[in-house]
Amino acid sequence: MCTVLLCQILNAQTPETEKDSVATVKNDSVAIAKSDSLVITKAQLKAAKKAVEKSNALAIDLAVARARIIAKYKADSLAAIEKPKWIQKNKATVDISEVTFVNWNSGGSNSISALLGLNSNLNYKYKDFYWSNRGKIRYGLHKQEEQKLRKTEDIIELDSNVGYRRDSLTNWFFSAQFNFKTQFTNGYKYPDRQRAISKFLAPGYMFVGVGAEYGKDMEKFAFYFSPLTVKTTYVLDRTLANKGAFGVDPAVYDGAGNMLREGRTSRHEVGILVTNYFETGIFENINVSSKTSLYTDYINSFGNVDVDWLVNFDFKVNQFVRASLGSHIKYDDDIKIIIPTGVKDEYVQNGAKIQWKQILGIGVALDF
Repeated sequence: MCTVLLCQILNAQTPETEKDSVATVKNDSVAIAKSDSLVITKAQLKAAKKAVEKSNALAIDLAVARARIIAKYKADSLAAIEKPKWIQKNKATVDISEVTFVNWNSGGSNSISALLGLNSNLNYKYKDFYWSNRGKIRYGLHKQEEQKLRKTEDIIELDSNVGYRRDSLTNWFFSAQFNFKTQFTNGYKYPDRQRAISKFLAPGYMFVGVGAEYGKDMEKFAFYFSPLTVKTTYVLDRTLANKGAFGVDPAVYDGAGNMLREGRTSRHEVGILVTNYFETGIFENINVSSKTSLYTDYINSFGNVDVDWLVNFDFKVNQFVRASLGSHIKYDDDIKIIIPTGVKDEYVQNGAKIQWKQILGIGVALDF
């Protein structure tokens, strides 16, 4: 009986005990699950913190590097813009042509010619102020069989421009310009070698004026307009001045041929000057440059324009060898063409005419 009673008691307690056991197991599982979930979240948080720290460090490094680059760029820009800057370029050229005939049944004369040139540029720039200077020298000689040495080219030219603009937003400059031209040696109307028709400072031309100049890169393109330019023509040779060469007032004589007043050695004009210069590459190793000058006098024959237009094609073969093709057109109403009469050693002045010169040469060029 006791045994039966004990079994009943055990059987009666089993369902609750199982429930409690199951509940205990479930609670333990939930606790374990909660505990595992908490451990994973902390690991993720720790990893996230490390990632944020690395990201912040990288962002700081990038910011520092960016600041350094910007500071260096600003420093370089300020150094390039604000510091006074001189730029000098020089170019020397030698062009030679030669013709030789040996037993040539078609006939011909041996000849040789040489043309020496020197171009020099010295430019200064500081902020919105610039000062450009150019010098050009060219001298050519030609020797042909059975003829004496002759001059083919003779130029001395100096240019100086000064300009200032209000700010860097515009390419227009308030500008002043100076130009001077003359030659080295006497010029002749060949074959006459006794009477020189031009000499050093006879003529000499000087232009001084103020105006406005446009150009983003003055060495490649420039346009200049001056409503007030003084042109002075110098004829410092007394013989040529007395003849009234190149537009100066000639000497005055009485009826008996006695000189009452010597010829003027200079002539002054005031007028408008327009100049243009550009240089560009049209093909690989082929450059073209053009320089144009137009001038008209307010007082004497306003609207009668003096023209000086020079075009040059430069063909570069290599670093030293080059070829050039040039054209030079001039017209000046004050320069009268001298032509011979039927009488020996007697000449008369004709009207002004268009003057044209063409040059083709192959030679050596040296930049320094």
